[in-house]
Amino acid sequence: MYPTDLVMPMKAELTDKGFQDLATPTQVEEALKQSGTTLLVINSVCGCAAGAARPGVVYSLTGDKKPDHLTTVFAGFDTEAVAEARKHLAPFPPSSPCVALFKDGELVHMLERHHIEGNPAGAIAANLQAAYDEYC
Repeated sequence: MYPTDLVMPMKAELTDKGFQDLATPTQVEEALKQSGTTLLVINSVCGCAAGAARPGVVYSLTGDKKPDHLTTVFAGFDTEAVAEARKHLAPFPPSSPCVALFKDGELVHMLERHHIEGNPAGAIAANLQAAYDEYC
């Protein structure tokens, strides 16, 4: 578990932009079964989360189309919530950070860590905006 003082500013980068912080398995389950589109970010302390994932996800929301619901869990902190979220990401292996888009409870788009690592925030945003154009 990461210390609260370390994690809270990283969580705030998304929650301050309207993301719902899912801290329990029940919150994850309820969020992912909502109708419409739901974006789930598994946040992390790593450099690619700070440099690409979080800024890319935030930038992706500046377009015309965006998900109906914005949610996040934090790997290494919200342990049980992350475990529940990962159940819904099959067949993809555990990865953090990662970004998943659900439509009516079904996983329709996934960005794994290897898609994020080494890419600029703009590339992450463009990938997600293409998914929003298709599913939102």
